[in-house]
Amino acid sequence: APWAAMAEGSGSGASGRGPPCPGAASAFRRWEQLRRRAATPWARGLLAAAAGLGLLYAVLRVPVRLRDGLAAVTMFLSTLTPKFYFALTVTSSFISGLIFVFEWWHFRKYGTSFIEQVSVSHLRPLIGGAESSPPAPAAFSGGENETSRQNMPECKVWRNPLNLFRGAEYSRYMWVTGKEPLTYYDMNLSAQDHQTFFTCDMDALRPSDTVMQKAWRERNPQARIKAAHQALELNNDCATAYVLLAEEEATTIVDAEKYFKQALKAGEMIYRRSQNCHSQSPQHEAQLRRDTNVLVYVKRRLAMCARRLGRIREAVKMMRDLMKEFPLLSMLNIHENLLEALLELQAYADVQAVLAKYDDISLPKSAAICYTAALLKARAVSERFSPETASKRGLTTAEINAVEAIHRAVEFNPHVPKYLLEMKSLVLPPEHILKRGDSEAVAYAFFHLQHWKRIEGALNLLHCTWEGTFRMIPYPLEKGHLFYPYPSCTETADRELLPTFHEVSVYPQKELPFFIHFTAGLCSFSAMLALLTHQFPELMVIFAKA
Repeated sequence: APWAAMAEGSGSGASGRGPPCPGAASAFRRWEQLRRRAATPWARGLLAAAAGLGLLYAVLRVPVRLRDGLAAVTMFLSTLTPKFYFALTVTSSFISGLIFVFEWWHFRKYGTSFIEQVSVSHLRPLIGGAESSPPAPAAFSGGENETSRQNMPECKVWRNPLNLFRGAEYSRYMWVTGKEPLTYYDMNLSAQDHQTFFTCDMDALRPSDTVMQKAWRERNPQARIKAAHQALELNNDCATAYVLLAEEEATTIVDAEKYFKQALKAGEMIYRRSQNCHSQSPQHEAQLRRDTNVLVYVKRRLAMCARRLGRIREAVKMMRDLMKEFPLLSMLNIHENLLEALLELQAYADVQAVLAKYDDISLPKSAAICYTAALLKARAVSERFSPETASKRGLTTAEINAVEAIHRAVEFNPHVPKYLLEMKSLVLPPEHILKRGDSEAVAYAFFHLQHWKRIEGALNLLHCTWEGTFRMIPYPLEKGHLFYPYPSCTETADRELLPTFHEVSVYPQKELPFFIHFTAGLCSFSAMLALLTHQFPELMVIFAKA
């Protein structure tokens, strides 16, 4: 009978098994008897009475234990001396001070509270907070989610069109100051760019290009330079080897220009050879793209060498010719090099013509585009602009246009004005920048500050009007005025791109976390208690006992 009951309760899953052992059957019978006895009225009454007696005991016993514990604590406190209270308050003040200093350092370096970060990352999952977190987005989503993701601005890192020369400029800075101007993240991005632009599958057929493939992957600069010389020993017309030596071995711009001229001679010859056979196979097409990248890079750097050496008109001609020869390579932002050179020549009509072509709603913007447009409009009114006169008579149409252009530029990159107004110190620009970020502001101001200073009153107009932008966009992370909302990821990327000795500009300014206020208050309060205990020991002991 017990086996039949168990079989009925277990369903079809128990079919096919043999009968249970006798021990299990007897245990089951005892359990059924105990359950039937517990269901009787007298058993239920007995359990209720036992529970009531236990509750009554707890109610009567807990106050007695609390009274005994309170008496013990009172006796312990009565035996403590003023020295104990002084040591306790001093230790509390010291520990809370250490926590406050660490919290402040962590916030200044990483932009977050360490205690808050730990509590969110480790404590919330323990107390079940992770269950309420939103699910991760799917890899493929359609409809509204896809549209919203396309409208969201991305923190994409771009190659700095005005980046300096490693050997002739970055290394000289390190020799003089002892500070490393480039971060590992920035140099790693450059190494990836070099491997993308200067290598292809056909390199395995030429020993010199095979050596250069390994050279671009080397982390040690001396190893890269040594590999470039080895490639030249194998092939004296290896253009990429000359490029590497110009960038890293040359210690002056003149030496870099000599290497680039050799690279141009070799690159043009290889480019013409690739043009003749690019249609033979996909590998030959890839080789043509690589040779085109090398040629464009060399010509651009030669123009930048001419700009550095003061041959501005020659540099402008080289850049114009390069843009005409390769019009489809606008993503390299060669027009930004041209804008800077034209501003140095004070050819403002030519600058306006370049802006008319590239300051288009369908093209991506940059700080160079927006702030150069603002500079040209400010130039028309800045010499006669006075904030006192403008407040009395109102702004003219030209002044309104200039102010609107400044507001547009500040909304795109709000970090630039502090560098142009010399409210923040400049550092050497990185090799990569983040648009709308502090790295782009450093790169722009490093080359364009002199152009703003050259136009009388331009910086004064910027100083009087740039902060008015923030009244139009009170919540920049949620909604913009002329551009997308300001991306919230710029601070993290800028800290990776800019050197550690540079104080990264943060927008919008973050409020101090709660735990910094809390630890500062706790440190101050405990320090005050320590001082009072030291000055009035007896009175503080009486206060503590009370």
